[in-house]
Amino acid sequence: MSASRKCLCCVKYVMFVFNLIFWLGGCGLFGVGVWLSFTQSEFSSLPLSFPSLSAANLLLVAGGITMVTGFLGCLGALKEQRWLLFMFFVILLLLVLTEIALTLVIHIFRDQMDSKAQGELKEGMKNYESEVGLKKSWDNVQKMFKCCGVTNKTDWYEVLNGTLPSSCCSVGIDQCTDGWSEPCYQKARQWLLDNIPSVLVFGVCIGVVQILALVFSMLMYCQIMCAEKYLD
Repeated sequence: MSASRKCLCCVKYVMFVFNLIFWLGGCGLFGVGVWLSFTQSEFSSLPLSFPSLSAANLLLVAGGITMVTGFLGCLGALKEQRWLLFMFFVILLLLVLTEIALTLVIHIFRDQMDSKAQGELKEGMKNYESEVGLKKSWDNVQKMFKCCGVTNKTDWYEVLNGTLPSSCCSVGIDQCTDGWSEPCYQKARQWLLDNIPSVLVFGVCIGVVQILALVFSMLMYCQIMCAEKYLD
């Protein structure tokens, strides 16, 4: 076996291992997204800007794309097909650039996004009495986080003519006059921040694997070209 072929085989199996890890990472992200979707299903009638639901959707999309890209990389490595490797490289590069851009946008415009999300939630509160699903979602949120309103309990005064929903108070109280003082948006946001560090560490690891997969895919592409020239 020529030195060029040996080098190609080495790169091939290294890339396969990296893409297998990449694919498993995508499965993990997708699984966390599914778990978050099911555990927060009682909030399903709230606007998608609600922090936990946005996180669930983001993880589902990211996990799904990562799984497909990882599978494509594994297939390209095993088949030693240049067009598969090139396609994998382009898709993965676009994915990495999108992740970087999305991270920067969220960091730069986080205050505006918070304001927009709070505005949507306050607007949705107006349908509290007319929509059963929305009412149930708001009641579940307020009971779970022991909070009241979006930014404070006075958000309900315009909606319920100066009164508060019973879910703003402890269980068993029929008429709620002095509800929990903590706002639901901030409580939900803090809950997300408290539970996301492990996901972020996992995401950083996936990012490192993505960069290495880009390097090895291009390296393997070049090795295949060299092997084809040697055969010719």
